[in-house]
Formats: sequence, C-alpha cells, structure tokens
Amino acid sequence: MNNPRPLFDRWPQSLPVPVPPAAVLLGIGGLIVFSMCFYTIPAESEGIVLRFGEFIEQVPSGLHAKLPFGVDEVITVPTQRQQKLEFGFATPGFTNPDQAGEEPELERAMVTGDLNSALVEWIVQYRITDPEKYLFDVRDPGLTLRDISEAAMREVVGDRSVDEIITIGRQEIEETVLARVRELAERYRLGVTINQVQLKNVNPPEPVQPSFNEVNRAQQDRENVINLANGEYNKAVPKARGEADQRIRAAEGYRFKRINEAEGDVTAFNQVLEQYLKAPEVTRARIYLETMAEVLPQAKQQIIVDDTVQQILPLLAVPGPSGVEVAK
Repeated sequence: MNNPRPLFDRWPQSLPVPVPPAAVLLGIGGLIVFSMCFYTIPAESEGIVLRFGEFIEQVPSGLHAKLPFGVDEVITVPTQRQQKLEFGFATPGFTNPDQAGEEPELERAMVTGDLNSALVEWIVQYRITDPEKYLFDVRDPGLTLRDISEAAMREVVGDRSVDEIITIGRQEIEETVLARVRELAERYRLGVTINQVQLKNVNPPEPVQPSFNEVNRAQQDRENVINLANGEYNKAVPKARGEADQRIRAAEGYRFKRINEAEGDVTAFNQVLEQYLKAPEVTRARIYLETMAEVLPQAKQQIIVDDTVQQILPLLAVPGPSGVEVAK
C-alpha cells in the first residue's frame, strides 16, 4: 500500500501564494495615512495650518505635507480672488456665502437727509489680505464687513438729499463710503482691503416714481432752456464786445490822429515863430504876401481908395463891370 503524499506536495505549483488579510489591511491603512499626510492649496488661495487648533504657519498655493489623524488642520482662504458683497439685490449663482444678504428689501430701503425715502443698491468689492486676522481676530468677518458697509452707507445717505443721491452726488457718496468702510475695517482688524464701493440703482419708492419722473423731466427741460439761453448769451455778448472794442480802437486812432496833427501844427508854428523872431519885417511881409495870394483869388473885384477922395469917377478910365464894389 502506497503512502499518501504530503498536503503541500499536492498543492498546485502554478497557483500564487495567498496574501494574509492583515497585510492587505496594513497596506490599505498605509495608503490612507500617506494620503492624509499631503494636501493641495488651489491657485489664488493660501492655506492656514492649525496644529491642535493653534495657528502654525501660512502656506502658499501648491502641494504641502502635514501631520495626519487630525493633528494638523488646513483652512483654505482665497486671498488672491476679488470678492464682493451685494446689498439690496442678489446675483444668482454666487459662491461667496456672504455675498448676498438675507433681506435685500430691507437693506436697500433708506431715509435721506431731507426725510425722503430712497431705494439704494450697491456693491462692495474687497480682497482678503491677512488670512490670520480674517480667521481669528473677528467672529464671522464676512457678516461683520456687511454690517459696517451697510452702516456706513446709511450714515452717508442720511446726510444728503434725495436729489443728490439720485443725480449729482453719486460719485461723492461712493468715495465717502469707501473711506469710511476702510477706516472701520482697519479698526476692527478684519484682514481685508476694500477696493471699491459702487452704487448700482438708486430710485425713489415705487408709489412716488411717476411723480419723481415728472420732476426729473421738468428739471431736464429747465436745463435745456438754460443751455439755450447760455448759447444765445455766448453768441450775442462776444459780438457786442467785439463791436465795442472796434469802436474803442477807432476812437483811440482818431485821438492819436488829432494829437499828432496838433503836435505837427505846433511844431510848424514854432518853426515860423523862430524865423519871425530872426527877421520880423521880412517874415511879416512874406506872411502878408502868402496870405494875400490865398485870399485875393477868392475875392470879387474891388477898388480901394483913400478916405479923402471925394469923387472916384474921374479916376475910372473905363466903367467897371456890374457888381463893382468901392471900398473906403
């Protein structure tokens, strides 16, 4: 009778040796532990590492290592992303949990400085610049930023009239609110930088919108009439000023002409006077002759006789023509 072969001799040589379950569990556990030792910070973000709840370090984006089993905890903060808060409205599909308020209708209802009502919608754009302050210095920093932004806007709107808010004062309001929110964010150590405050829609309440629109149209018509009047003014006034300037220049030219002529006459008279003083008789005779040469051609025929002559007929050889005048 043949002896039976041992059991291990009868095992098929081609089959693999079975792995113990403990080794499988140990390998899986090692993979899990290995995966727990590494983490990735996405782009445009930074990581805050906590060890047993205490802040350890701040790491940039990329792959990093940590202690597993909850010893190290990593909080991702989007520091390079521009974020915004919306007041009075909400844009669908937002990812920031603090972007929209719970009661937009109450946020936008405000009272102006002249005791009128206005519906104000605005946006606050900000960026997280100090993640440590943002996470640990203030509880609920996003809600705190919403509260100080709303408080600053209500303060500024309450100091202005409804016309300023809706028309000419929008830019000034944005700049004032921006400065006020920056000041409060720095005081409360929120760890954020406020980049912009932008007014979106500013309207009167719906029941009074038709009347307000009529007032706006009346104001626009008034502005148009004023602009037309200014146009006519700018057209007529320069023309009148030009004509006045032209007449003034003509008068000044005439004045200079008369002055120059008078100065010339004075110079000529002084020259004659100088010559007269040198030879009075000659100058007197010359002046007499020149004067007679100018006067006699214009005079009628005249006969000049002495006062002692009693009869002038014997002196006349030929009767004179009609119109002869005898001067004594």
